[in-house]
Amino acid sequence: AAPALLDAIAAAASPRLDDFKSQELANLAWAYGKSEHAAPALLDKIAAAATPRLGEFQPQGLANTAWAFAKAGHPAPSLFEAITLAAVTRLGSFKPQELANTAWACATAQYEAPPFYEQLAYACRVRISDFNAQELANTAWAFAKLGHPAPRLLSAVA
Repeated sequence: AAPALLDAIAAAASPRLDDFKSQELANLAWAYGKSEHAAPALLDKIAAAATPRLGEFQPQGLANTAWAFAKAGHPAPSLFEAITLAAVTRLGSFKPQELANTAWACATAQYEAPPFYEQLAYACRVRISDFNAQELANTAWAFAKLGHPAPRLLSAVA
């Protein structure tokens, strides 16, 4: 029943994504990432609808959208580029979970953006005492997987 419902939602939502608010786009992407229900055409349309509007997204929406596409294994390099550009000047307002999820998503998607990772590592490092165990582990894993040396961040995690 759930796959049929998710297919019906994708069919109904796809032509109406321009009517979705930024939070609704992020929530829809998150739902398909979380459900692991394949919906490549919908995800392509979400990426197209979200990309020009990422400035409207809250930090949680940016992190959740990146997480959703990475979790779904859906390549979207243009979306990741736009998310990192939208996020870089606002990383100071990201909560630890949003920082960790953004790092995890970029690493999982194998998105290459070393200048962004420098800024992300700094934002994580200044908030590291607020990270819980899972956020610490996910952040350390992400930077290791990215092959991005962040010695000050990794020593702060240790």
